[in-house]
Amino acid sequence: MKILIEGEKYSITTLSKVFDDPKFYIQDGIYGTINCVGYFHSFTKNELVYILPKVFIKKNKAFNFSPQELFDLDLKDSFKHNENYLWIRQLLIYFYNSLVEFKSRHRKTIIIDSSQTFELNSNLGLKEYSYLDLVLSFTNFYKKNKNTLLYHHIEYISNQAKKAKWEKTIQKSLPIFSPKGAPIYINIHNKHKKVNEEEELLSYFFSILNHFKTEHDLPITIDKSYKLITGNQFSKLQRTGLSKLRKIKHRYFADALKRMYQLCELYFSKTDLSSPKRKNEEFISVRNYNIVFEDMIDKLFTDEIYEKEVNGISIDKLKNNNDGKIIDHIFEHKSIIDTDNIFYIGDSKYYKSDSSAGKISTYKQFTYAKNVIQFNIDLLNNNNAYNKIRYRDSITEGYNISPNFFIYGHLHDKSNFDDPILKKYKKVKKSFHFEDRIFDRDTLFVLQYRINFLFVLKSYTSNNTLNISSFRSGTKRYFRDEFLNHFNSPKDCEFSFYEKDFTEDELKLFINTYFKLLNGKIIKIKENTLLIAIHTKDKDKEALILLIKDFTPKIFT
Repeated sequence: MKILIEGEKYSITTLSKVFDDPKFYIQDGIYGTINCVGYFHSFTKNELVYILPKVFIKKNKAFNFSPQELFDLDLKDSFKHNENYLWIRQLLIYFYNSLVEFKSRHRKTIIIDSSQTFELNSNLGLKEYSYLDLVLSFTNFYKKNKNTLLYHHIEYISNQAKKAKWEKTIQKSLPIFSPKGAPIYINIHNKHKKVNEEEELLSYFFSILNHFKTEHDLPITIDKSYKLITGNQFSKLQRTGLSKLRKIKHRYFADALKRMYQLCELYFSKTDLSSPKRKNEEFISVRNYNIVFEDMIDKLFTDEIYEKEVNGISIDKLKNNNDGKIIDHIFEHKSIIDTDNIFYIGDSKYYKSDSSAGKISTYKQFTYAKNVIQFNIDLLNNNNAYNKIRYRDSITEGYNISPNFFIYGHLHDKSNFDDPILKKYKKVKKSFHFEDRIFDRDTLFVLQYRINFLFVLKSYTSNNTLNISSFRSGTKRYFRDEFLNHFNSPKDCEFSFYEKDFTEDELKLFINTYFKLLNGKIIKIKENTLLIAIHTKDKDKEALILLIKDFTPKIFT
């Protein structure tokens, strides 16, 4: 078993040890750079290879190893002798399952947008088992059915004891002894010469399981009473097992035995030289892994609400902008400043663990937000506005604060797959045309967060919808609370907020009188309540302070 890291450079000598051709890397002289993420198994070289995402790289190391050191690590030996490496097995299984999940969710995906070609490559059919699928299936089946299988085995041995030749049995076999010292003979000689097909199937199954256990150091114990085929005899069985297995077909009626037969048949179809399904290699590889990461986050964060429509216009329309831009994540939640709802717009950032978004990514996010604002304004102008969604106040002409966020995958603790460890990261990014106008459509904010990538990886393949729903609800509250904390701190946001209740006539008179001074600095948040924001560097600060002398400071909750 070998581990490579996406985007890292390795010598061609190193890569040729595991790959038969250069489809997983770009060669440059004597080096090759890994250009995908995925899973690869070579039957000819008997090697499992995992190409992990670059998110595991921090300060040029992955799990405290350089990429080459990680490749050279004897994982099989490490599993046996160092418990500190047991997390690797868990990581690799979740990683492989995530590739299978993405392959299942996006079977027909070719082009994501006009600027980015997406490639999901695999030589595995939709319902075809990979080698690793078989390892996991054999192991899980054994753990769930080992008592049933042992019962069938003991029953067979008991039947063998009928008409036993005890003299021959004692001469040619060694007993095991019970706690009370009574001898128990496992191999009993008798006149029964007919081969028991049920026991033959058990022998094949446990021989394959023992092979997996030896090759991958699986944490299972196989009862010593089973007859195991090993060494050269097992190699011969791999080549001819399919024909042997089919000779005993249709002899099984118990569900456990029928499933065991199916698993053995799947395994031998990959190793038997006569099998038309046999491959020299199998793989699932993904270029542009950022799209996989986006799908992971979207499944975790976004409600299945795309069916919601207003006059035939769905929320899914918001994700796919008219200018061709695709928003990673969008969900409806309570507004920052009032009781209305607003769309929270997010972008997944697939970088190495110690990196953050640059100017271009930030600019794109602000463009996404402006597109969503414009979309909702168009709906409003056509009297098609979403219920409880309010982006613009027609009386003050002020725009609601549009919450945006970046989410980065991060490796915090390599053995922690269960905690999201969602934390605020870096400074708030801000864009504006007029710095002192917070309720202007061009004033936008992006908060940044890190999330435990291992939690995302595990959750992506989880069927526990209750846990995901609970995380989703808690995360929405957390995102809003962080925005509230930001705007409740004049030091952080550089604004102070004040509110006042008016009568309807007083409110209109106030707006008409001071509109030029208050443009972009005021918005109506309740039926007749005005909210004013004063920037610390506002050139009209003195006039504004006089104007709000009977206003009260506003704390967002």
